[in-house]
Amino acid sequence: MKTLKNHLILFDAECPMCRIYTRAFVKSGMLDSDGRMAYQEVSTQDCPVLDRQRAINEIALFNRETGEVTYGVESLFKIFATSFPMLKPLFLWRPFLWLMSKIYAFISFNRRVIIPATSANDRFELQPTFKLNYRLAYLFFTWLLTSVILASYGRLILGLLPEGPLYREYLICAGQILFQGASVRMINKGRSWDYLGNMMTISFGGAILLFPMIFLGQWLHFHPFFYASWFLIVVVLMLLEHIRRTKLLGLGWLLTCSWILYRILVILLILLNS
Repeated sequence: MKTLKNHLILFDAECPMCRIYTRAFVKSGMLDSDGRMAYQEVSTQDCPVLDRQRAINEIALFNRETGEVTYGVESLFKIFATSFPMLKPLFLWRPFLWLMSKIYAFISFNRRVIIPATSANDRFELQPTFKLNYRLAYLFFTWLLTSVILASYGRLILGLLPEGPLYREYLICAGQILFQGASVRMINKGRSWDYLGNMMTISFGGAILLFPMIFLGQWLHFHPFFYASWFLIVVVLMLLEHIRRTKLLGLGWLLTCSWILYRILVILLILLNS
């Protein structure tokens, strides 16, 4: 594997995801051993042409020899094209570049709600730009996949819960977004979109933990109580993660209480209408 020499990738020091994958570039030999640095630590003299706001939105790659800076998916493709030259034509193909730039932006502008910073306090002056369209896209994406998985999982616990229409889980997940959205706006309106993004990450993460049971359920026909027990374990894990994330956001316990209340109301409505 060829190393991209004399380049420095500038990551966001407050982003756990950024720290992980840039460290992987160095450890795998794709970049020099000193080929990564938090952009917050780079002085203006070291990189005078760096667009600092853009660098926090799209990861920057600085050429130490020429002073050139690339951003976002172009930075990543430059690293990969050096290590895997056979992929370079693909990285230069405009339709692929356009598609990957959209996927990169989707992840980058939602990275703080996918993996939150370890502190609720923003230590640095510059913070990622908030893009409402990408946050709405993220909420829709996680709502859709979570609903699909939950609808499939519901078939494994028939008998314990009554069978409902196929769209029931879609309405429940959408209702949770609306219910919690109204709740967070009453508590801290400025954190609404951050909270909803984190909440849907938790929901999607819980759905992912349920997915293996859906796969196994095609061959291993356990009693519905077994699948319901696993579901309750996942709910507890989601609850703990919800508590952790709301604490990081400085939102206290009320949103966790409303999150539990919504789930209780949903179960009561299902049982009353059965």
